Amino acid sequence: MLAVVNCSQVVTLGGARRPRVGAEISEIYIIEGGARVVRGGRVEKVGTRVEIEPLIDSDCEVVDAGARVVLPGFVDAHAHPVFAGTRADEYEERARGATYQEIAARGGGIRSTVRRTREATLDDLVRAGKRYAEWILRTGTTTVEAKSGYGLTTEDELKILRAVRRLNEETPLQFVPTFLGAHDMPDEYRSRREEYIKLLTEEMLPRVAAERLAEYCDAFCEERVFTLDESRKILEAARSLGLGLRLHADQLTLSGGAHLAAELRAATADHLEHTDTSGIKALKAAGVQPVLLPGSVYALGSSRYPQAREMIENGLAVVLATDFNPGSSPTPSVPMILSLASTHMKMTPAESLTAATINAAYSLGRGNEVGSIEEGKRADFVIHDCMDYREVAYFFGVEHAHEVFVGGRRVFRRDRPANIQDNG
Repeated sequence: MLAVVNCSQVVTLGGARRPRVGAEISEIYIIEGGARVVRGGRVEKVGTRVEIEPLIDSDCEVVDAGARVVLPGFVDAHAHPVFAGTRADEYEERARGATYQEIAARGGGIRSTVRRTREATLDDLVRAGKRYAEWILRTGTTTVEAKSGYGLTTEDELKILRAVRRLNEETPLQFVPTFLGAHDMPDEYRSRREEYIKLLTEEMLPRVAAERLAEYCDAFCEERVFTLDESRKILEAARSLGLGLRLHADQLTLSGGAHLAAELRAATADHLEHTDTSGIKALKAAGVQPVLLPGSVYALGSSRYPQAREMIENGLAVVLATDFNPGSSPTPSVPMILSLASTHMKMTPAESLTAATINAAYSLGRGNEVGSIEEGKRADFVIHDCMDYREVAYFFGVEHAHEVFVGGRRVFRRDRPANIQDNG
């Protein structure tokens, strides 16, 4: 049994057992001076300190939050955390004026990471993944989606997903695996696209499904990557094998990706930087959740952010995620994403928090387990070194997480503050 007391705020995100839309996105349910009891890895009760203290017995471990804020663990619903190498060289090229598209056209971008990832062993990928898992946990995220897509051969895609499986077993971070073999067209198939689509649908996907290596399938839907027809064919094959559907949509152009996600009734449509009012209304009618990725807009030096306000006003259950990857969004920090959402997409701190917790959890099929601090849910929560939840986004560039708990077990604690002497 575990009790957490002396919290300045417990932000529960309690409420309807479904994604939050409209005014609900701002209803985050704060208990001032709150506390909670955890038993068997699950929240037994959450309430005021007066309500919780009578439940504390002599065998209970008591955690003093130190008058800090307690939030649910962030749920990062779009990430690519398993890869080899970095693209720091391309980062410098972009600083000198090269565009992401120019770098990709000469063999960089996704393809450069593919080359390194193909060369890496399974153990290499697990080792790198553990490094990134630590980064992710220490920023307050406890559940993260993990896409493949840096192998683009059957064995290399399976290798990435097997690495994700091992990371689920060997780290406290909870990974949700997604197959993204349709991330880019491999160099060796550029003159024979139909053969690669056949490889995806007739070999890769059946093997992924047979080994139960992924819960979802994604595709990068752009005319220069996978067309509407190609993306439809891939995702329909995935659905026939029992996988849920996600889609990179309208990131670089107004390609019709949002309408395709609506047509297929995908779980999510992700990016949506170029999606217009027609696409937003289609997503609403089909019940597709938009996953917005302001980190990639920022990192690529663009100014075209998704129309978050219009999506919220049209009743969409907006999600925010990092898009953590080595090229277009090299950040694992959800707090940084919350800051970008407020400054560039004019989402309030409450809306952003909902989008990165309970709405994100539902987009991954985890809404009944995580994303809020409610009785019966898994006790994934974070004590942040703040007195007000709004400070998490307001003080950007700071790692606020003081203690991180997954299933009621402490998996991270910031024990060593800097030794700063007052010599004034």
